[in-house]
Amino acid sequence: MSSSSRVTHADSMHRAESVIVGVLINTLSAFLAYRLGLPLYLDTIGTIAVTAIGGLFPGIITAAATNLLCCLFNSMSLYYVLINILIAIFTAWFVRAGKHKVKALLPLYLCVIAFLGGFFGLLFQWLLLGGPQFDDISQAAEVFSERVKLSVFSCAMILNIGLNLVDKSITAGVAFIVVSLLPEKLKTSIRNSVWKQKPLSDEEIMSYRRRGSDKRFSLKQRLTVLLVFAVVSMSLVMVISGLSFYYRSTREKYTEAAESAAQFAASVINGDHVERYLADGARIADYDDEEYRRINSILISYYESIPSIVYLYVYEIADDGCHVVFDTDPLSQAASSINEVVPFDPTFVPYLEQLKRGEHIEVLASNDSYGYLLTAYEPIYDSYGNVVAYAGADASMDLLTSDIWNFIFRMALIFSGFIILIIACGLWVADYSIVFPIKVMARTAGSFVSGNNDQKELDEHVRIIRSLDIHTQDEMEDLYQSISGMASEMAEQMRDIRHYMDTTTKMQSGLINTMADMVESRDSDTGAHVQKTAAYVRIILEGLKRKGYYSEKLTTQYMNAVEMSAPLHDVGKINISDAILNKPGKLTDEEYTIMKTHTTAGKHIMEKAISTVRGESYLKEARNMAAYHHERWDGKGYPEGLHGEVIPLSARVMAVADVFDALTSPRVYKPAFPVEKALEMLQEGAGTQFDAKCVEVFMDSLPEVKAVLKKYHNM
Repeated sequence: MSSSSRVTHADSMHRAESVIVGVLINTLSAFLAYRLGLPLYLDTIGTIAVTAIGGLFPGIITAAATNLLCCLFNSMSLYYVLINILIAIFTAWFVRAGKHKVKALLPLYLCVIAFLGGFFGLLFQWLLLGGPQFDDISQAAEVFSERVKLSVFSCAMILNIGLNLVDKSITAGVAFIVVSLLPEKLKTSIRNSVWKQKPLSDEEIMSYRRRGSDKRFSLKQRLTVLLVFAVVSMSLVMVISGLSFYYRSTREKYTEAAESAAQFAASVINGDHVERYLADGARIADYDDEEYRRINSILISYYESIPSIVYLYVYEIADDGCHVVFDTDPLSQAASSINEVVPFDPTFVPYLEQLKRGEHIEVLASNDSYGYLLTAYEPIYDSYGNVVAYAGADASMDLLTSDIWNFIFRMALIFSGFIILIIACGLWVADYSIVFPIKVMARTAGSFVSGNNDQKELDEHVRIIRSLDIHTQDEMEDLYQSISGMASEMAEQMRDIRHYMDTTTKMQSGLINTMADMVESRDSDTGAHVQKTAAYVRIILEGLKRKGYYSEKLTTQYMNAVEMSAPLHDVGKINISDAILNKPGKLTDEEYTIMKTHTTAGKHIMEKAISTVRGESYLKEARNMAAYHHERWDGKGYPEGLHGEVIPLSARVMAVADVFDALTSPRVYKPAFPVEKALEMLQEGAGTQFDAKCVEVFMDSLPEVKAVLKKYHNM
């Protein structure tokens, strides 16, 4: 995927046009196959092509829109939305994973989509239609079943999957040919049109997805759960509401049918003749009374004309049970006799007294061995107004139950496809308008904040943030603009701060060197002492860091502070008189005691400076070196007799640098020692006078040490 071009309005138009063209190709090819009576669908050419170019969401839109249009000439198409969406999902994964580039995997791809279409297609047809949609498949399955001794369903499934393999081979072949012929620029435009920012590469997308997988509950997961809950809840409410309305309206219709049938039966029977029918007691099928046979024929015709009525009969209600007068059920007519007693149904027991009194009762619902029935009873009167019998009509609710399950299944097929469509739409919006913009902003802002404060790196991070080009045209874009502006301002502020710091550092360095020069100018024997000791300090510090000694202490900031403040290690000599400081001979004990006070004097001077300039770590190290660079590792030094690592590291480093320079430099009271002799004396003092590690790294860095000696002794 290209990641260099900005998404434009033209890109979005290309995506919309690709979906429209894909839907038209699908619909026209499916219509052609339908009109020619071909046992093929040919309705996924555009779906596969659009998915291969534009990704999952355009592919799902193409699949759903195709099936909606195909309903205009094939009502079954609406139930195949789920199948075509599953094909779009598998195609999107297949292409995104790069499997389409491996020719050996293409047959596997065809087998999978053929199985999706063939297996689920026949399963839906069998549940909806009771058999295959195509007569050719149905007939071939019956013949195949007889020969191989498998069930008709199994044979139809095998044939349908095979037929779909042919269908999907044609459609996929055409689709991939179309994709290969399209200009690469157009495909890139369609592919990038989903982005609301600078398009990410496939590798970057996978990287961001992996970074989100370590979250216990990521933003995308929360949005997915919320979206699924909302869509499924809405679908359930719609289906349940539809079922409730359908059940109530159908029950009312069946109730009216039962009442109408009972009323019709009561209207055609002469109540004055009921006792005569019962008295004859003949078999219903053999009874030759002309009036009875005429009425019986009318009732049978009416019963057969109303599908929802499963029983239509006339009973006399007596104490011993229901006495049969008429029964339109053919089986009952053949086996039953007039005046035969039928036991009371338990459902009617609570209403027996009302029936015996000839009262009208409400329609009753029962669910027993006869099925789920709605029963209406209508009184039959004689000429004196007496109730002599009841006409009964039973409407079966079993058909309603099967209709409800059929309705649920059909709705599940339709809703499942569109639920996936809605969820895919929501996740697409969430991914490209919320999740990816937030992730790239978080990642680039994090890199900006965690940078090493190098100005070039900060400027590069600002450039990267600006190049994200997030244009969601909502609050997300406002947030991006704020972050981009803030990063730019911070980079400029850091540039100004760095300029001020450089100026301040130069000023501080100048002041330090001035103070050191003031001390050095009073000492006739120093000879660039502060410059050389500062150079030796840097050499020792770098050697310690290189060997991993005191790694927790030797940060870049610390090393810079020690090197910068090294010239101030003898600042206390400002308090020593010239007579003692420049005495050509050996100092007396009293004079030596005074000389040693330069350490405590230096400490007091630096502490006053620290109290004035707060927070400057280099002054703290200047104090440590001024106060303790004459301390010894074995604790026999001055002014406090510190020992080992209790002595500040900067002072231990300075002790080696100071002694080495003193040994290799001439003084009024002695000549300079040869370098070899000075190094030998340092090694002898390792572990007693000096930190052995400092001596070790100093000895390891002799080329750099000698370069310093050469530089300053030749001045």
